[in-house]
Amino acid sequence: MSRIHSTAIVDSQARLADDVEVGPFTIIEADVEVGEGSQIGSSVVLANGAKLGKNVTVATGAVISSEPQDLKFGGEKTDVTIGDKTVIREYATINRGTSAHGTTTIGENCLLMAYSHVAHDCIIGNNVILANAVNLAGHIEIDDYAIIGGIVPVHQFVKIGAHSMIGGGFRVPQDIVPYSMVGGYPLKITGLNSVGLRRRGFDKKAIKQLEVAYKLLFKSGLNTTQAVERINSEVELVAEVKVLLDFIKLSTRGLVK
Repeated sequence: MSRIHSTAIVDSQARLADDVEVGPFTIIEADVEVGEGSQIGSSVVLANGAKLGKNVTVATGAVISSEPQDLKFGGEKTDVTIGDKTVIREYATINRGTSAHGTTTIGENCLLMAYSHVAHDCIIGNNVILANAVNLAGHIEIDDYAIIGGIVPVHQFVKIGAHSMIGGGFRVPQDIVPYSMVGGYPLKITGLNSVGLRRRGFDKKAIKQLEVAYKLLFKSGLNTTQAVERINSEVELVAEVKVLLDFIKLSTRGLVK
């Protein structure tokens, strides 16, 4: 049986699993789904369109599925989907999608720390960490296991590659390639995230080939097109290098170099 505090306001049409906990002064609107084992803290707002998976934790004051901060939004029916075991900390805010994409998506096992903001139509993969006060503009894509340090604003339509790590306090105006360490003013690639890759079980061969590819991309003086040609001809195209090349091919805002 759901454990709902007496001061919480839960619409009768909201669909909560039997064991969901809801704290005091929380508001849950009609078009909301919350999966088994989830814990919703105090003074939370789950607005229409919020779809939470299993074992999701939402801390005090978070607001999920509020209307997009987009002047083009016309009140269309859209949503926010949040994967299993994701943790959303105090006062984080997540806007639902617009007609452009229809949904804002947060994957499984993510951690969104206090005061982080995810705008409309963002797509966040699994095991992503947004530190305190990260601010994502609309239409941003973040791949699995990326980590973004605190107080980082990210420009709309930017793509951030898997297993990358962005230092705290830096502005992100362009795409971040997978497996990278990023920081500095202006923002630049500082190296391969070798420690993170080893911790996550990447084999030595893959890391070695990525190191060669990174030297060609970021330390050779070649432009991106030239570096990609050299990588294709000189680097063994293991799966991880292919991920890197595919990311570059699909980049629309250009790369942080």
